[in-house]
Amino acid sequence: MKISVLGLGAMGSRMAANLLKGGHTVTVWNRTPAAATALVEAGARLATTPKDATSDADFAVSMVRDDGASRALWLTPETGALAGMRPATVAIESSTLTPRWTRELGATVVQHGVEFLEAPVAGSRPQAEAAQLIYLVGGDAATLRRAEPVLKLMGSSIHHTGTVGSGALAKLAANVLMGVQLTSLAEILGMIAHAGIDPNPIVKALSGTPAWSPAATNLVAAMLSRDFAPRFPIELIEKDFGYALDTASSPDAAPTIAAARSVFRSAIEHGFSADNMTSVVRLFTEPR
Repeated sequence: MKISVLGLGAMGSRMAANLLKGGHTVTVWNRTPAAATALVEAGARLATTPKDATSDADFAVSMVRDDGASRALWLTPETGALAGMRPATVAIESSTLTPRWTRELGATVVQHGVEFLEAPVAGSRPQAEAAQLIYLVGGDAATLRRAEPVLKLMGSSIHHTGTVGSGALAKLAANVLMGVQLTSLAEILGMIAHAGIDPNPIVKALSGTPAWSPAATNLVAAMLSRDFAPRFPIELIEKDFGYALDTASSPDAAPTIAAARSVFRSAIEHGFSADNMTSVVRLFTEPR
């Protein structure tokens, strides 16, 4: 198959690499072409525009930062991906976006005779590299069946959440669940630190209680080891919390989400925006 990957950040570049490993013809595009160097060396073709990338594609996968980048990539009149797509192509939007925008995009794509799926993913850089992403797919079931062989080259499980918009909502919900848990754990570690007690025995005890989760084990381990290498940067999860609040209609409708977002915004103000989300613990364990 001929597959285009649009957006070669930390996630998109790894997804494209797995498609190449699967033996497919892969065309890539990125706003800064230098990001494609390793993929081109591995056999990908570098397109000059999204339209160029999708001109003969069977599937086109987008992985970009936000609603604005997605709109520009797909719908810019002269160079956008949709302008180059044939009716038989399947457009797959894997970015973390608002449900409102994915519904608008899906309707526009379908009006042009192109099939559409939203397929955001749970997982970060290690999962993308290992082809272990979890797909949360909104769209037509028949279109999903067509796309499954492609998605399975990049992910380990696929969940059909319903119509277009449901996948974006599921992805925001997943990130909110993780982010709220993270801010709570960071505050707890701060509380333990200020009490002057070794956190390790307490963490071990908590991990045996019903309140603990598998994610908590990884998050706390990263915070205690001061592992802040960017896998899911603070600036991106803060963006997702903003999208969640927009979807909820107001901060008053989701006060816990709003409170957690304020923690990530504070971390950005302290200069941690490019660090992994676990670096929020520094707000509570370091003297200021």
